[in-house]
Amino acid sequence: MEHLENCPVCNLSNSRAYLSCKDYSVSKESFRLLLCDSCGLIYTNPRPSIQGIGPYYDSPDYISHNNTNQGLIHKLYKLIRKYSLRKKVKLVQSISHTDKIRILDIGCGTGDFLNICQLNGMDVTGVEPHEGARQLAINRFGLNIYTDSVFYKNDWIGRFNVISLWHVLEHVHNLQERLEQVNTFLIRDGVVILALPNPTSYDAAFYKEKWAAYDVPRHLYHFKPHVIKNLMQNKGFRFIKSLPMPFDSFYVSMLSEKHQGSKLGLLNAFYLGLKSNFKAMGNPEKYSSTIYIFKKN
Repeated sequence: MEHLENCPVCNLSNSRAYLSCKDYSVSKESFRLLLCDSCGLIYTNPRPSIQGIGPYYDSPDYISHNNTNQGLIHKLYKLIRKYSLRKKVKLVQSISHTDKIRILDIGCGTGDFLNICQLNGMDVTGVEPHEGARQLAINRFGLNIYTDSVFYKNDWIGRFNVISLWHVLEHVHNLQERLEQVNTFLIRDGVVILALPNPTSYDAAFYKEKWAAYDVPRHLYHFKPHVIKNLMQNKGFRFIKSLPMPFDSFYVSMLSEKHQGSKLGLLNAFYLGLKSNFKAMGNPEKYSSTIYIFKKN
């Protein structure tokens, strides 16, 4: 385990205990979340090292790394994903003002997003550290997918006009270094798309330590809206806009109900997901998950 002395965002030692959460997917261990009183980041500490985190992803419950249809939650996730993929492609097309979009998807999982981007004429590149997910992406779609160790050794300066991290940044150990690399990989005025769980949402407040999007220890950070905006600004990006991810409240609530052992899990999850979205209406930065669009300065 790694013990962090300072906050991974502001590098100050002004953090306090926030929650203790259980890893429901793999180890059943408990992990401590700290809240930085200086910048507002919530983060896991202590946490598995980058060399030791791998086994915590080896679970059939980790949907982005497999192609299973087993179980109601998996089936609903994949059904919604088809719709969401089309919306994501339209978003990329709307924010990239060029005839040839060169997109890098960091943490591309099984490659479904990159595949639909490729089918829409984009030049696609992916990075995926998980061997099983990476091989699925290559075998199913013939995509150009790299391991971390290979990708970051190459010279990609100014190669891409869009870089996406769909629910990925919260997993990255070397947070500061990775964002600096993202900056160098982009052309001037290139765009970064970040999708992140939102610890200021209603469902996060309701489920507390059993909120499934804490997902310890795989999720290393939990970014409040002002925290991610300040971090990205410090890394050379300007904020463009934020967008809601309304389906996430239902999916996260279903998993959270499962954590609670609820006998009315599906009904409760639907009600809580609906209520969370209703309370967030008009403010995309109050939804269970939020998309942030940034442009390189």
